[in-house]
Amino acid sequence: MKVGTRVLTTNEGKLDLARVDLLAAQLARIADSGRHVIMVSSGAVGAGVAKLGLPTRPVGIARLQAVAAIGQADLIKAYEKSLLRHGYQAAQVLLTKSDLRRRSGYLHVRNALNGIHEFGAIAVVNENDSVAVAELKTTFGDNDRLAAHVAGLFNDALLILLTDVHGLYDGHPDNRDSKKIEVVRDLDGDVMSMAEDKNSAVSKGGMEGKLRASRLANSHGHPTIIGPGRQDDVLDRIFAGERVGTLFIPPKRTLRGRRRWIGSAAVVAGSLYLDDGASRAICNQGRSLLAVGIERVEGTFSHGDVVSLIDRNEQEIARGLVNYRSHEISQIAGRSNAEIESILGHRPYENVIHRNNLVLRNLAETDVTEH
Repeated sequence: MKVGTRVLTTNEGKLDLARVDLLAAQLARIADSGRHVIMVSSGAVGAGVAKLGLPTRPVGIARLQAVAAIGQADLIKAYEKSLLRHGYQAAQVLLTKSDLRRRSGYLHVRNALNGIHEFGAIAVVNENDSVAVAELKTTFGDNDRLAAHVAGLFNDALLILLTDVHGLYDGHPDNRDSKKIEVVRDLDGDVMSMAEDKNSAVSKGGMEGKLRASRLANSHGHPTIIGPGRQDDVLDRIFAGERVGTLFIPPKRTLRGRRRWIGSAAVVAGSLYLDDGASRAICNQGRSLLAVGIERVEGTFSHGDVVSLIDRNEQEIARGLVNYRSHEISQIAGRSNAEIESILGHRPYENVIHRNNLVLRNLAETDVTEH
């Protein structure tokens, strides 16, 4: 579950302790059923603003980081107090995007969350705002995306995004003629165009961000619900099987295991620019990438790094784990397999990227390519 700032704070900008109590009680009931429960919670900056008596949310990065650190203490304290009433400890987990970029870090985070569950505690996850900096690309952008990445750590998960509206509408939620959409089976461009973000003094997210997070979770095979966080029994109703909010159903073809990490969490170390034949072979025929189809190389990377594959229209079509270093690929680009050994002095691999280590761009809602 992810809960947003506007749900967790009062009109005065203070942390809504009664709302935390209601959510904690429902989290505990879900945990009592044997399910692994994780709460991704916004509210640290909002809590810090109220605690310090500030009139508005700070603008500068350093001040925002400081306010988040001050507010985070109150936020986890509130969850701890509420969950203890129902027999559960709260475990604070602070993440940055860097924690999931490396395959080892990705697995360590998953193992830690599993360990918290085995100890009978409930993880309360937040972005580590004190060290996450957008300019350094260590931030997830918002907690909706963070929640989708956390859900992506597991094979079977339901992502619930709790917000201040009742779901996705075909128009502005405040318009009487707008109707709530109960089920979305294809989160395409037409659905994305229904999003209309609202600005908030204490929140970074909006409906567009929630739709992008839903698409990312769907690409992992996880159904997602955008639901009304201010409905007192929202989680109880969802787990009772009632129709609440908007349900986004994942496609049949989804990412699993290592390919999920390649497509959504791994840092991209460079780019390979392909000719039309290689682009067609990868996109339409499920082929591996051979050296002969590569026209040029950008970036410096090693064997085993993740790179972006770019077609002649300058569009990213896939990502994958390379079998050769960047300077080696530069030497063999455009050459046949028979020539590789004479150029490099060895040919340990027949392909530059094996198809099992390739993820098509249209299978995953990924972050902006990073170099």
